[in-house]
Amino acid sequence: MPSGRGWIGIRDKTRIVDHLPRLPLEGSLDLTYCCNNNCRHCWLRQPPASPEKGQELTFREIKGIIDEARALGCRKWCISGGEPMLRPDFAEIFEYITSHSASYSLNTNGTLITPEIASLMKRRGAKMVAIYGADAEVHDNVTRNPGSFDATMNGIASLKEAGAGFIVQVVPMHANYHQYGEMQRLAKSLSPHTRVGAAWLYMSASGDPLKNREIAAQRLPPSEVIKIDRPSCEIRDPVEISEADDNLFDACIAVRRDFHIDPTGHMSFCSFVKDPTLRYDLRAGSFEDCWENFIPSLAGAVQGGSEYLENCGSCELRSDCRWCPVYGYLEHGRFSAPVKYLCRVAEECRKYKENWEMNRRYYEIGGITIEVESDLPITDETFDRKFRIFETDGPGEDTVRISHHFGLPDMKGQDPGTEVYRKAPWAIYRKGKSWVYHGILPGEDDSRLFKVAVFSDDYSRGHIYTDREEIFTKGNIHSLTLFPTDQILIAPLLASRQACFIHSSGVVMDGKGILFVGHSEAGKSTTTMMLKDRVEVLCDDRNIVRRWPEGFRVHGTWSHGDVTDVSSASAPLSAIFFLRQSAENRITPLSDDREIAGRLLSCLIRPMVTADWWHQMITLLWEVASEVPCYEMEFDKSGRVVPLIEDVVKGDS
Repeated sequence: MPSGRGWIGIRDKTRIVDHLPRLPLEGSLDLTYCCNNNCRHCWLRQPPASPEKGQELTFREIKGIIDEARALGCRKWCISGGEPMLRPDFAEIFEYITSHSASYSLNTNGTLITPEIASLMKRRGAKMVAIYGADAEVHDNVTRNPGSFDATMNGIASLKEAGAGFIVQVVPMHANYHQYGEMQRLAKSLSPHTRVGAAWLYMSASGDPLKNREIAAQRLPPSEVIKIDRPSCEIRDPVEISEADDNLFDACIAVRRDFHIDPTGHMSFCSFVKDPTLRYDLRAGSFEDCWENFIPSLAGAVQGGSEYLENCGSCELRSDCRWCPVYGYLEHGRFSAPVKYLCRVAEECRKYKENWEMNRRYYEIGGITIEVESDLPITDETFDRKFRIFETDGPGEDTVRISHHFGLPDMKGQDPGTEVYRKAPWAIYRKGKSWVYHGILPGEDDSRLFKVAVFSDDYSRGHIYTDREEIFTKGNIHSLTLFPTDQILIAPLLASRQACFIHSSGVVMDGKGILFVGHSEAGKSTTTMMLKDRVEVLCDDRNIVRRWPEGFRVHGTWSHGDVTDVSSASAPLSAIFFLRQSAENRITPLSDDREIAGRLLSCLIRPMVTADWWHQMITLLWEVASEVPCYEMEFDKSGRVVPLIEDVVKGDS
């Protein structure tokens, strides 16, 4: 971590709880199901002049619901439709919702965004604008609304003019899939933040057979669904599978802290629940009654019976399947019904996972295995050839995982947490139990991000996002994290394992680990070159010192300097030499533990430091100073110091 404004953390005083309180933290509100587009794939749409429009909640009713939900804990709203901006009172509704919540998200087709509405969109929150083609011909063929592509582009232009951040959502289907690559390129040209909409399509909420046939015709082949929406291939410990329970919504309702309200004021626990018996009429009751009594009562309301138990409930592909009872209802009118299309998607998912190894590699350093996953395949050329020395066949006893994703998340309007460090190229935030890293540019007024990373509290899990896919595909990358150096990840991992990074040249001589410690230009690479023919070089610039049950060992790393020789080997740490260039060649034993610990501390490689980290490092280095023989080594470039080093090493036998 570059030097700069650091942070000394204070231990959080937390209380461990068995479960989160059941609070309605996040609400979804569909303002209308009317839409000016008539998309071929849409499962909800009603015409703008639909009779149902007269049954929609009034602004006054919506305000009452927002107030009731807020009183019970709701802090976020997802606003959608239909096209929510078809409501003539949209601006008033939007203003009220966003001023009475901590954050929001909005789904829109963008055709009705005026400069006035765009100005409202500057409020903190996620705005998603859908595109259905890379040009007017394909887009308007999907929407069946001539001029809709141009209207969407005009709406996006208004958002840009207003300075309102937004996400472009690419919606793939049969009618536009031949343009999928072009749609992605268009999306990236419109906004730095993009996402792909649902990779598979749901059947109509109305159950209309004609509409369902139209939606089915737009579904992509299952193999393409998996390409677009890659499944997680995280390795998990095997777990015992219990006998199937046919209370289909019990587990879901138990963990949910969100809810959905449709345009007519009917509320349930999920936006896909369209069975009217599972929705509560807020006009005839209260939000509190629905949340506290009605929704919990649904936990045992639907049993799958033999149809579920003999099919989805006992299927060997269940863990790879996207089936949910609500999809069975939309497809066949029965919550227990299997969806054959999703069965085929599950089969493709299983095949994908079986071939996932091309997207995963393992590397061991300092006794830690780093599992690297990527949304793109990892080849032998992806990372610099030095990493091949550290590559292993699979997980180790101590495995951490990082995952690479290509496309930056939309951080505009999002709360990254409490800032604890800022100096280009990094701004670091603490959010809950996570560390959030923003890759920033040097200019104070330049708010662009080039990278985002989110690490767990102990850095054992990390997700790294970049928009530079071409760097990954080009290959020869010099760090596993795609950062300038991997020490941002490795240094904090070492601290919790009684280990640290030291600026040093490390070698193995006669089975003994030797460190030559010093800053840049101290002569680490020079010393390495003088010894190269007599030793195994671990690394000429940065090495790991780690305490094991049998004592301290030195481990090689891939963070080399001028000497490109590196090794994944380790050896008992037998001697430490502090380098000092001189006209003479002389080695002097050091006996002052305080002085030795201070010298080591000055050559310690530091991550984003905390009070705990300092305590761990000071304790560790004091132990190194008191247990490992240390010397000051004065030397010139003649090589005459080499026999002196050999004598010291032999003398320690």
